[in-house]
Amino acid sequence: MARNLGIAGIQMTIVRGEDNSNAMFKKLNAVAILFPWVDIIFFSELCLSGMDMRLSMSIPNPVLDRFSQWAQKENKWIIPGSFYEKEGDNIYNTSVVISPEGDIIAKYRKIFPWRPLENSDAGEDFCVFDIPGKGRFGLCICYDQWFPELARTLAWMGAEAVFCPTATISPDRTQEMIMAQANAIANQVYWFSLNGIGAGGIGQSVFIDPEGRILQQSGEGERIMTEVIDLDLVSRAREYGTLGQCQVWKTFGDFKGIFPVYREEILNGAIFTSIGPLKMHKKIGD
Repeated sequence: MARNLGIAGIQMTIVRGEDNSNAMFKKLNAVAILFPWVDIIFFSELCLSGMDMRLSMSIPNPVLDRFSQWAQKENKWIIPGSFYEKEGDNIYNTSVVISPEGDIIAKYRKIFPWRPLENSDAGEDFCVFDIPGKGRFGLCICYDQWFPELARTLAWMGAEAVFCPTATISPDRTQEMIMAQANAIANQVYWFSLNGIGAGGIGQSVFIDPEGRILQQSGEGERIMTEVIDLDLVSRAREYGTLGQCQVWKTFGDFKGIFPVYREEILNGAIFTSIGPLKMHKKIGD
């Protein structure tokens, strides 16, 4: 059975210092009406809290409860961008994953805040989550994608697609789009880099497939980006190699040493339970 998944990324205007949730729900309702086949809907970085730490929230909170109720009603997965999460004296840039049952099944705190301009506290834990019957997914936020170790770790943990909400307003969005493509190619994953507009970025969101092809690239205006992805393409790329040649993960797994940057044996990664040994394939299926 094909592992197809319908996704929708909402590139929308973010108003600084305002709760943008009402505008987000308008977009959610539009997706439910126009694209009922979509399984998971996600938004850009700091979409909820409007780029303002004064709007930080603890977890749980009434706003997330409302998203949970919507997810349950419409039977959809939701990643409501990110928001400033307050815990004790700390404030994190946090994203959550809400299941169709309305449960928060994963939480991620941005590991690499954009220093020195971003003053939120840094998280420490990587985030992957499973959609039953489909596959495993990773989550990171904006500047995280500049660090190849993070993308590599998510794929090593078994992620086949990575959601990366961003809020880039600076000229380096051009570099980020290149890195999205590089992260996808190097790790044989789908990579979804979703930027906001207005106070939330300059748009130019990109969806990349696991062999580095640009599936979609938006402009600088509001847009609902929809795509049906085939997670079996990830399996094929990892098993037979990108374009039938470069068996990246198998080669990586054959390395017998330990990279000091990782501090753990490569073969301990979940990805190696799903691919065979490195070899020259003489036919599909062998």
